[in-house]
Amino acid sequence: MPLPTKDAAQALLESHVQDTYQRHHARMVATAMEGYATHLGHDPHLWYITGLLHDIDFEQHPETHPTQSLGWFKEWNYPENLIHSVEAHAYGYNEFKTLPASPLAAALLATDELCGIFYAYRKMNPIPYGEMKAKSIKKKIKDLNFAAKVDRATIFTGCEHLSIDLDEHVTNLIKFLSPVN
Repeated sequence: MPLPTKDAAQALLESHVQDTYQRHHARMVATAMEGYATHLGHDPHLWYITGLLHDIDFEQHPETHPTQSLGWFKEWNYPENLIHSVEAHAYGYNEFKTLPASPLAAALLATDELCGIFYAYRKMNPIPYGEMKAKSIKKKIKDLNFAAKVDRATIFTGCEHLSIDLDEHVTNLIKFLSPVN
């Protein structure tokens, strides 16, 4: 089965994910991933779908995430790079030890948790993502009491594997997330 269209992937997400925050998070990650794909010269559709569906099983199977979705993606014959990237985004979580071996996987690892920081910052300071200041976001990354459940180590590991420093990554996400409400 080829990758679904954006609309079909959104419908698939909505059939598995009911939580409003999780749906918003999926859209944030998808939009940021699409931005990175364009920025790095990769397939924006593959990167968007990977970002949109990366947590599709989290709501129903948090203790084993992303095991269930990895099975679905294999069953649906999704590209191996998407499957690897979703597995690698769980590095250090639920005993997953797969490090990112592609730009897609590295970008997903770097972007996933950072979107959590952006979301929490916006809840505290309700301005559009595209109007956030990199300095403010980086300050919140350093404050371990802010969005305490966000795993900063995975952001840094993703940046390292993507060969990008945190400053550039935060600046990129501000730009890439500007269309997200």
